[in-house]
Amino acid sequence: MNFLVLLLVLWVEKFSAGRRRIQQDGLWLQQLAKVEISQQGAPWIALAVLVVLPLLVLGGLLLILQPVAYGWLALPVHLLVLVYSLGRGDVLAALGPFRDAWRRGDDQAALHVAERDLGLEADSEAELLLRVQGYELWQAYQGFFAVIFWYALLGPLVPLAYRLLALTAEHATQADLAERAGQLRHALDWLPVRVLAASFALVGNFAAVSRAVLHDLLSWELAAQQLLVNAGRAASELPEPQAGEPGVNSLDELWQLLVRAAIFWYAAFAVWILLL
Repeated sequence: MNFLVLLLVLWVEKFSAGRRRIQQDGLWLQQLAKVEISQQGAPWIALAVLVVLPLLVLGGLLLILQPVAYGWLALPVHLLVLVYSLGRGDVLAALGPFRDAWRRGDDQAALHVAERDLGLEADSEAELLLRVQGYELWQAYQGFFAVIFWYALLGPLVPLAYRLLALTAEHATQADLAERAGQLRHALDWLPVRVLAASFALVGNFAAVSRAVLHDLLSWELAAQQLLVNAGRAASELPEPQAGEPGVNSLDELWQLLVRAAIFWYAAFAVWILLL
């Protein structure tokens, strides 16, 4: 059933508007605001209410549905949770205005749209393109690959926990709560980001990825985003940042790398299901 859910998720994400209707965070964000007021100075209790409590509810619901109709009643629950756990927004759509400005060679417009649409700032053109490349890789990873990895490995509970921690780290106004959520998210990122880096090596330049990330592969302190960017740029053999069309092409090459990695993951998961 898990593989069927993963196929349905692709359909929902690419060919329907269901994702936007499912990913409604309003009620949860209201709860976040209330918990921050009631649990000031107690970030772990706040996380228990914001993350653990929804997981307990979901786990209880799945325990009830799993024995019924050979588990098929649990399928729509799996699908809804997995779609909700995907990242917010459309990476390619968000990159569109930047790509247009960069292709024209309009540096000021590129800086403006990067800050407005992507939340990125840079002191130079080369640094800006590097940051945008990192944004593309990271958004694809945290919005899709991390969620798919944990669902394939452990089911729907961990992907939901991952998304709720990400939302907490992003929207919490209390620094200690955001910090604790970020620490837990870092723990959940450690394994899947390394699996994705290994996938980049298999579908891209293996030797270059090995040189770029092998010495940091087991490092706990290294940020997941930095490891991912190092692996992605090495796998695609990207040159130094360039203005105009070559810079836009580098974003296309990274996206094609991500597509190949996604195909590899789905194929590997299908083989795993057949061998079980």
